[in-house]
Parts: sequence; structure tokens; C-alpha cells
Amino acid sequence: MRPSSDPVGDLRDAVTASAWTLHESEMTMAPTLERPPKPEFGDYSTNAAMLLAPALGEQPREVAAKLGSALGERLGAQLDRAEVAGPGFLNLFMSDAWHRAALAAALASEPFGGAQASPAERVLVEFVSANPTGPITVAAGRHAAFGDALCRLLDFAGHEVTREYYVNDHGSQIELFGESIRARARGEEPPEQGYHGDYVTELAERIEDAADADPVTLAARGVELMLESVRATLERFRVRFDSFFSERSLHESGAIQAALDKLEEREHVYPADSAVWMRTTEFGDDKDRVLMRSSGELTYFAADVAYHADKLERVPDRVINVLGADHHGYVARQRGAWQALGGEPERIEQPIMQIVSLNEGGKRVSMSKRQGEFVTLDDLIDDIGVDAARFFLLQRSHDTTLDLDLDLARRQSQDNPVYYVQYAHARIASILRKAGDQRMSSALAADPAASADGADLHPSARTLVRLLLELPEEIADAAERRAPHRLTTYAHELAQGFSAFYRDCQVVGGEDEDFRIALSVQAQRTLARSLDLLGVSAPASM
Repeated sequence: MRPSSDPVGDLRDAVTASAWTLHESEMTMAPTLERPPKPEFGDYSTNAAMLLAPALGEQPREVAAKLGSALGERLGAQLDRAEVAGPGFLNLFMSDAWHRAALAAALASEPFGGAQASPAERVLVEFVSANPTGPITVAAGRHAAFGDALCRLLDFAGHEVTREYYVNDHGSQIELFGESIRARARGEEPPEQGYHGDYVTELAERIEDAADADPVTLAARGVELMLESVRATLERFRVRFDSFFSERSLHESGAIQAALDKLEEREHVYPADSAVWMRTTEFGDDKDRVLMRSSGELTYFAADVAYHADKLERVPDRVINVLGADHHGYVARQRGAWQALGGEPERIEQPIMQIVSLNEGGKRVSMSKRQGEFVTLDDLIDDIGVDAARFFLLQRSHDTTLDLDLDLARRQSQDNPVYYVQYAHARIASILRKAGDQRMSSALAADPAASADGADLHPSARTLVRLLLELPEEIADAAERRAPHRLTTYAHELAQGFSAFYRDCQVVGGEDEDFRIALSVQAQRTLARSLDLLGVSAPASM
């Protein structure tokens, strides 16, 4: 449910209601209401007439003309005019009165664009979950930025969100980690498939008697120390988790055997070649998967099954499990386990992150955790800062590869997108400081819907109002599509809109001053909100 103060939503409802006056039947699709590519095509455009034409048995352009008349009667002075275009689009030119009233509605609805979700859900989002055998890398940093921004969006939209990090603290990679630490403590090279980074040597130096310790003990202590580092890095990156779930706890508590027993009761497992298998092919997997090897050793997938069983017991309405680029093969088997345990398939989502590459001076920076040739998230933060790191890592959809240009990210200029957006916010803060608290309070207390001395709104002011009104839909779309990158585009476009308004319209001391100050206040709020949902700061000065 969108908030009551959503002028664009109200306009869309008016279009639908006017269509019903022409023919009381459901259209095959909901009509669109979009911002046309050029100002001469109006403020908004709708395809409602083309959707309605088949039911009326008339040409879409004829229906559009009738719809324009009906909409004019409904909206009155809010609609300046409606024009039929193309095959039957109806272009709407909204009046200054509508723009003024729309700004007043946005100002009165704080937080504007929030609590729209219907129904609101309990959502468990598992993200990052990098192996605790090394520092958080830039690749994991992209996971962190995406997962955290998604959680912020879902939370702002009105969902109850739990953020979870799954700690892979059991298995062969942990054993190799312990052996690698002991080798370094003895001045030896780690195993070929072990861990070779300088951080392993540092761990060996920090752990007392590491040279003589058992690898299992070393691994446990090493994981403990690495998790401390991981938590500190994520906190520095403005990412928080509600829980860190240990894989080892599933083994020690008997949860894995309990989950396998449940699968057996449901007849989803079978023995073959002295091993135990799950029929994941029943759920769309390309082959069945081993749960227990002939040696009696449980597989990683067995722990994964138990973890999903635990999630089901906690009964969230939705589970979102953010997977890495090399985890395509996990999608079908995880979804199969979820369904085999009784979970509804539409309640689990598994977005797959694509890789991120760092480019500097036209060359790609290599990353490999085991060989120690990697760039940590801390390194990136030290280089370009948290704000630039988060913004750049979020600029592209999670399912596309990302090339992060370090040279551009370091630049404090208008061609750096995060700098450009933050500078726009700082500029508004400066304008409002110039106006002063008393003048700003007076402007906000005035009715922005009332015109000052009959002044017409400048086209740049009208454009800025419409940009601000897009926030509720942008947030809703970004949350529903799991696409926080949309907000980076929106924030940049909004900053451009304010820059054009500031270029064309004197705010303090100019005509229609109350309205322009109020418009600046809402622009500042909206930029700050957009940046906050991305986990980026909104500075008051730069």
C-alpha cells in the first residue's frame, strides 16, 4: 500500500477511475503513467486508452480523446491540458497548481516514500558469508554493499528484516587454514592448496605456541581472530548483521542428522554406492546430490540442507540468499532442499552476484585470496573512502559484472558521480544556511500550494518537483526488484535536476521565495534519503 500523500500515485488512480467512466470492465493490464522523454510531450503520459480500446471497440486515439475529457472533469484546475499522441497515448500537462500541491503533499509526508509494502513481510537476508579464512576482499565488499542496501530498502519499505552472515567454519578449507597457520609459525610454506597471504603469517605470530599446536585448535583460533577482523571491516563499511550463524553448530547440535531424517521421512533420499543421496532432480536440479559419502563424511550440501531447515523453523515469510558468481550450481540444489523440507518455492530467492574488477591506469588489479594476491575491502576504503566504495560498488545491477575505476573514484570533481550527488546536497545545505532557520521555518509554514503574486513556476522548478515525486516509486521498484543500483541513477539525476533549478532560479531573495526554499528543503531531504538507503553519507559541506 503506498502512502496517502503520493501525488503521482493519486494521478495514476485518477487515470484508472476516468477509464472506468468510459467502460466498467477491467483492462487487460494496469495502465502506465510515465515521464515522457521530452518536455514537449507533457509531464506524464499514459497508455490507458490503448488498453481500453479493445473493450470499447473503438480506435485508441478516439478513446484517448474521450479519456482526456473525462480526466479533465475529474482533475479540474490540476490538469492544464491533455493531448493525444502517436497510436493512442494521452500526454498530460499538469498545472502549476498541481505541482505546488504535490510539493506540499511530499513535504507533509515524512518519511516520504516509506512504509509502502503490502503485505509487509518478515524477511531473512543472508549475504556476504565469505569463508572466515581471510580478510574481506573487494569481491565480498560488493556482496556487503548490495545486501546491506537491499536490507535498508526493504526495511524502509516496511518489511521486518533480519540480516544474517553464515560462517563456514567447518570442513576441509578450515583444516587447510589451520595447517597453513602452523606452517607459517614454523617458517615453512603452507600446503599447496592452503592459504599464502601475509595475514596468515600475522595470525601465526598472534597465536601463542602456534608452531606446536594442533591444526584443528589453530583453525578454531584463526577463525575467531578472522571473524573479529571481518566484523570490524563490515562495521567500518556501515554494514551490520543481526546474527552470525555457525556451520559448525549444525554439526555439533545434531541438526544435520535431524534434517536428513526429515528428508528420509519424506522419501527424498536414497542409498547408492555406499553413499546417501538426495533426489534433487525432482526439484529441477541436473543431477542428484550426495549428502553423505561412502566414508560416512557429511558433505557441505548436507550442512546446507540443515541450515535451510533452521531458516524454515524460524518461519520468515521470505528468505533471500545472496550467492557468489561461482555458485550458479547451488541454486537448484538449495531450492530443492528448501522444497523437500516443506518450504514454498516462491518464498526463497537466490540472487547471484557477478564479479567485480578494479581498474587503475587502464590495468586490472588481480585478486586471489589463497595466493595472497588480493585487495581487501579495507584497502579499498583506505584508498577511496567508504562513500565512494559503496556508491561505485552499487552502480550496476548485481547480476552484471562491475569494473570499478579507481582513478575516477578518487577524483573530487563533477565527473565522479558520488562526489556530484554529495556536492548537490552540500550546496542545498549552504543555501538553507544562507536563508537562516527563521526564514526556512517561515517558508515551510507557508502553503507551498499557494502561488506568490501569481508567479509562474520556472520549467526547471516544475521538473525538479516531478523528480522529487518519483522517490516512492523508485524505492518500491528498487525493493521489489532487488535492485538498489536504481537509487544511484535516481540520486544522480536528482542532483542534476537541482543543479538546473539552482542555475535558473534564485532561491534566497528571489521571486516566489517561500516555494523555492520549500522545494530546496524537499530536494535536500530526498537526496539525503537516497544516499542513506545506499549507505552513503550526505555531507552538509564539502
